[in-house]
Amino acid sequence: MMVFQICVQRHRRLLQELVMISDKNGGEPCMSGSDLWYPWEKRRHARGMGPPWRGVSLCGLAVVLSALTVMRAGPVHADPGWIDEVKLGVLAHDIRVLGLGRSGETGADLNIEIVFPSPAFLRLLGAPRPHLGVSVNTAGQTDYGYVGLTWSGRPWRPLLALSEALFVAGSLGGGAHDGYRNTAPPGRKRLGSRLLFRESVEVGYQLTRRVSVSALYDHLSNAGLAHYNQSLNNLGVHVGVTF
Repeated sequence: MMVFQICVQRHRRLLQELVMISDKNGGEPCMSGSDLWYPWEKRRHARGMGPPWRGVSLCGLAVVLSALTVMRAGPVHADPGWIDEVKLGVLAHDIRVLGLGRSGETGADLNIEIVFPSPAFLRLLGAPRPHLGVSVNTAGQTDYGYVGLTWSGRPWRPLLALSEALFVAGSLGGGAHDGYRNTAPPGRKRLGSRLLFRESVEVGYQLTRRVSVSALYDHLSNAGLAHYNQSLNNLGVHVGVTF
């Protein structure tokens, strides 16, 4: 999968950076912790990049979710099991949507999301389904992982006679990112805090009993709780597979 390939490339760059580090006097391998850190810090400010291990943990999460998806794929069982749906998507990263947001970062996000059956104790909230997801940026910019609750259905019934294949979904939750908080190089967002709120809206169509396609908008910000709040706004498509 493309998410796996991007993660492999980032790990390879990390190894290359560690091999190439030498002391500032030239040529000899660095042996002390300070010698290892100084050359990278110098290159970081010159290139406007974060450390090469940025995003490694989120890439690892993406690989784990992908592996769970492959393991869970198979014939439909009467028992829904512990995974209800898996969604794969591609989103335009950090764009203005209907005049909302301020674009700054580039690339596309490869997204994988696992949705779980709604437990009985959430029936009082309308039976939302818990979800867990991760988005990996193809340009090496901000990645993020998230958790939350998803509400989905056809709220227009019985007022409108629309196709039963149409559905809408919305989610509330939180996430963590590997981007910048209070200082950032040009072209990167200052997100203010490591933990962010995340909301999303989807409009979709059920192609078959198991497969759906939808348009997705998601928004991440700290709701003004930190000094900087340069949010991320992403727009793309999801393909969902129900088990």
